[in-house]
Amino acid sequence: MSGSTPQGVHSEEDAARWVRGMFGRVAHRYDFANHLLSCNIDRYWRAHTVRRTREILLRPEARALDICCGTGDLVLALAKQGRRVLGSDFCHPMLVAANGKIARRRAPAVLFEADALTLPLRDGSLDLVTVAFGFRNLANYERGLTEMRRVLGPGGMAAILEFSQPPNALFGAFYHLYSRRILPWIGGLISGSREAYTYLPDSVRKFPSAGDLAAMMRSAGFVDVSFEHLTGGIVALHIGRIP
Repeated sequence: MSGSTPQGVHSEEDAARWVRGMFGRVAHRYDFANHLLSCNIDRYWRAHTVRRTREILLRPEARALDICCGTGDLVLALAKQGRRVLGSDFCHPMLVAANGKIARRRAPAVLFEADALTLPLRDGSLDLVTVAFGFRNLANYERGLTEMRRVLGPGGMAAILEFSQPPNALFGAFYHLYSRRILPWIGGLISGSREAYTYLPDSVRKFPSAGDLAAMMRSAGFVDVSFEHLTGGIVALHIGRIP
């Protein structure tokens, strides 16, 4: 499998089913847990992603989609630019939470339920595709990139914000201690699912390095691929373009 590999899961179908169920169980406390466990730095990461994609968002009639949108935080951040933004996820409870936030803020956003590996969209129908902390959970990374490439038109952009491995060994050791020992305990206490927050550091450990993900993006047909480490390298933002 070249994708999410929860413990005890041996096929892409089972991996997708496991991930969908896991996120469904934590949806009710997902935002609170994320903001607390990241000390609210996750808000900065999303704001930085919006800044890096603004050139696309400011185009007349720009068409943007945030896949694996979860509870809609990046959708809302993108929508602040004044353009209507689409958001998709295959976990219904997450979409319910996102829809409530969008309605309360009257944001120009539309959500739909779909697997990021089989989006119900025409080839070349979008200008921007983003994903924040959801790409790592796909059952097949190559298929995910191929699908992002398929729905983007000429001059389009993909932005992948994802956890990564800190390049500094000392900081990396501290971060791994936090993610493997402290994060599961606090996350489990907040959400009621220690399993979900045990899966998180394990999935980060198995995920391709920032350089390897960039190489995968190039193989999928993206050009001008670049990435930058954020917050000591615990997160990396990848940008790829369509010729």
